[in-house]
Amino acid sequence: MTFAFFRASLRRGVTRLTPCLLPFLLVACGGNAPSENSRPQDAQARGLSTGNIPLNDLLSGTYKGFTGGLYPQARNTMPAAHSNAGLVQAGAIQPLNVNGQPSASGKYVLLSIGMSHATQEFCSHTGALPCDAWTFMGRAALDASVNKSTLVIANAARSGQVADTWDASNDTNYDLARDVLEGQGLSEKQVQIVWIKAANIHPTVALPASNADAYQLKTSLGNILRAAKTRYPNLKQAFISSRSYAGYAETALNPEPYAYESGFAVKWLVEAQIRQKANGTIDAQAGNLDYSQGVAPWAAWGPYPWADGELPRSDGLTWARGDFGRDGTHPIQPGESKVGAMLLDFFKTSPHTRCWFLAGQTCP
Repeated sequence: MTFAFFRASLRRGVTRLTPCLLPFLLVACGGNAPSENSRPQDAQARGLSTGNIPLNDLLSGTYKGFTGGLYPQARNTMPAAHSNAGLVQAGAIQPLNVNGQPSASGKYVLLSIGMSHATQEFCSHTGALPCDAWTFMGRAALDASVNKSTLVIANAARSGQVADTWDASNDTNYDLARDVLEGQGLSEKQVQIVWIKAANIHPTVALPASNADAYQLKTSLGNILRAAKTRYPNLKQAFISSRSYAGYAETALNPEPYAYESGFAVKWLVEAQIRQKANGTIDAQAGNLDYSQGVAPWAAWGPYPWADGELPRSDGLTWARGDFGRDGTHPIQPGESKVGAMLLDFFKTSPHTRCWFLAGQTCP
């Protein structure tokens, strides 16, 4: 019996399973067979689960009529044409001097953009160096396989800086990001890769409403891509992550189902760029995302961090109450460490990043 079937069966209730499967569940669950829906309802009552299925497990299943998967056609792998375009962009990343000119002694920058979760997981709560050892930058600094000769990783994400504070090129956050770069002897012209994690504050409208927050976030993310390309003219790649689990939230800052639905915003944004390059149609919500004309960077998923609380998704990821602070929303060290590890693994293994992220590698 597959994990997906077992997980789905728990959501439906084991009394709907055929009798031949009950012995398996008794052994797997370590006790008597639960009553119908007892585990999901109990978990949901305690905030341990929402009943929603992570996009990377949902696939051809649906949530309020929308199919899952991270990419089109309910798949977790991007279409070949988009993947190949990303490889071309990776191959164009090169060391530049502060004036944006190719230089053997130059650098290229991977920069974070976003809110409190982003800075906490990328570097630290305050964003100040040195980064916490369990975060992405902290882990990368200690990893001998990471390129430290031409790659510079910098954190521009800041606490409280939600999506609409990054969606225009003249936003103050970009000036503050410039100051971060200049403080390390770098310039905006050396930024060639960004990681984005952004959300809207106090969402109130869920899918499938036509004015749902997920659609608004999709629009904001499209604006962020264009704003970033304006500020960073040599920007080649943007990797975007959605929110992690928010079922423990004690406030209306950004609770479920909005954290879950932020995954659809990212999915639909990336799909909008893929469709535009395939047929020339500009998505009305995402806007123009043409990377060939320098309007926006090539965009793809970064790590997808949402899992349904304590119900493990197919790769084992879970979110416990202890991963978050008092408000149940912001991560603390255990939660920061999870995403920090996911980021490091992503950049080390993705075919679109490992050639410039790892030492001794060459992009084709």
